[in-house]
Amino acid sequence: MVAYDEIGSIVPIKRTLQDFQNQCSKESEEPSTKRVRPLGRVTSLANLISPVKNGAVRRFGQTIQSFSFRGEGKSPSGAQKACSRAALPTPPKRRNSTLWSETLDVNKKGTFSAKEIKRQETIHELLRGEQDLIEDLKLARKAYHDPMLKLCIMSEEELTQIFGDLDSYIPLHEDLLAQLARATGTDGTVGQIGHIVVNWLPGLNAYKDYCSNQLAAKALLDQKKQDRRVQDFLQRCLESPFSRKLDLWSFLDIPRSRLVKYPLLLKEILKHTPHDHADVHSLEEAISIIQGVLSDINIKKGESECQYYIDKLEYLDERQRDPLIEVCKTLLCHGELRNKSGNKLYVFLFQELLILTRPVTRNERQCYQVYRQPIPVQELILEDLQDGDVRMGGSFRGAFTNADKAKNIFRVRFQDPSHGPSHTLQVNDIFHKQQWLNCIRSAIATQQPPPSPPRERELPQLTEEAELGSPPGGSIRMKRRSSTISGIVYMEADENTPASPAAQDLAEETENIPTPVPKTPSPVRKTRKDKSHSSGKRKETMV
Repeated sequence: MVAYDEIGSIVPIKRTLQDFQNQCSKESEEPSTKRVRPLGRVTSLANLISPVKNGAVRRFGQTIQSFSFRGEGKSPSGAQKACSRAALPTPPKRRNSTLWSETLDVNKKGTFSAKEIKRQETIHELLRGEQDLIEDLKLARKAYHDPMLKLCIMSEEELTQIFGDLDSYIPLHEDLLAQLARATGTDGTVGQIGHIVVNWLPGLNAYKDYCSNQLAAKALLDQKKQDRRVQDFLQRCLESPFSRKLDLWSFLDIPRSRLVKYPLLLKEILKHTPHDHADVHSLEEAISIIQGVLSDINIKKGESECQYYIDKLEYLDERQRDPLIEVCKTLLCHGELRNKSGNKLYVFLFQELLILTRPVTRNERQCYQVYRQPIPVQELILEDLQDGDVRMGGSFRGAFTNADKAKNIFRVRFQDPSHGPSHTLQVNDIFHKQQWLNCIRSAIATQQPPPSPPRERELPQLTEEAELGSPPGGSIRMKRRSSTISGIVYMEADENTPASPAAQDLAEETENIPTPVPKTPSPVRKTRKDKSHSSGKRKETMV
């Protein structure tokens, strides 16, 4: 800032608005006899600059003249209070969490057993959950879908793919809520609930299409969040009290999370229902129905997820397009791993195939470029490697130190090495490594036939027939006794076997064989000719 001194020359002076206010307060405290120049109210920094003919200063004054103070005509303290009020976060809207037992009169509460109170608490939780779900479905339509369509933030086709048919599910849950309300007695208890849920649960099959479309809906929503308008709108909704600090996807995922709670609630109701109650059989049937519904939804969702990733595969060579890819219906496991060179790979383990890919982007669309040749599970070999067995690449310093010894690694390869190379893969931690190993072993056990147990080699039976005096077809069970000095294998008759005349002669001849003395420095081995001459009635085997 510049100002004039008493002489009239331009002198640079550093002043602030607070300095001028302090000066005004000091001058007001001085005696009124002193002649002072009144200072008008300052509404802009440009008013603090005296008019000069200097062009640079004039341009500077014209530049800052465009800035003005907020809350013009208000005191600075009032502006600070207004800002402090606006900065306070708005408290989120809270859900009603009142328990069923808290709504009862103290005198009535003593008339129910502890088991009945727990049963009614669970039924009340089921009813309150339906109320919350209906409210969230309506909120997703009113606070997110309709405003974005009206403001042209997203097209109607994009919103339909993201939100699905949420409106069609509201009457389904309102029906259950109405039936539970009619079954509630004057004392607030529900006598029988089994027949209600048995007739209502099959309607949840309507969620098959919604749950199978969730993966594509989440991908489209993440892509649209790159748009500045969409991001700004969702952020404003997140900061609003109606959102309860939940983002849009949390509201869209509420129906799926609600589905998995139904079997838990029904099992809890059955647990606290007396054995002679009329609801026992109906609740057991309801649990079986909801488990079947969830199984069908999971199968449909798995097939949709499998096809979603198959459509995103790119092939560098047509030989990589394995015919098994088109028949894959189940995706067992997928995630980001690293190979031996330290490069990131995205690996898909289907029920019939293991595919290694590289994530790429094509026209703002994420794809997966197939890396090397896919490995059919029928030809897959899995090796669990120990920490430090393999040195991973990707670091120049690691080539000269022992710091890059790999951890949490395993290797996959073809049974026939000529079909393709092996792949050493690294996982982030031991938990995820165990998950991969379990999934791969499960797939191998399903696709590959169990290995046949190794057949024991049948040892030839040692039979020895006496050349003289032995009956035809007769056999003698013999024991083998080796001599470490002579190297001759002696044959002895079993004690429990009745001795035949030939066996007695054989035993006598065996006893007549002289035992070599251990201290003899160079024992003389008998030649085959001498052996046959010394015992002509038996065979001797040289070792």
